[in-house]
Amino acid sequence: MAPTNIVKCPKCGSYMLTKQKQKTKICPYCGANVNLQRAQRIAATNTAFEASEILKKLKSQEGFRR
Repeated sequence: MAPTNIVKCPKCGSYMLTKQKQKTKICPYCGANVNLQRAQRIAATNTAFEASEILKKLKSQEGFRR
C-alpha cells in the first residue's frame, strides 16, 4: 500500500487521509480545497491501514463531532 499522511483541514479542523505524493485534496467535511503542502501534517505512515488506526484514535480522543 502507498504511504499515507493524516492532515488537518485549515478551514474546519477535520482530519483526513491523503496519499503522500498528493498535492491538493477537497475536504470531505467542509468542501474546502486544501493545499496539502501547506496543511498541518499530523502523522505520516507506511500504509493506509496504519493511518486509519491513528485517525480512529485521534477522533475518539477529541470526541468525534463531525
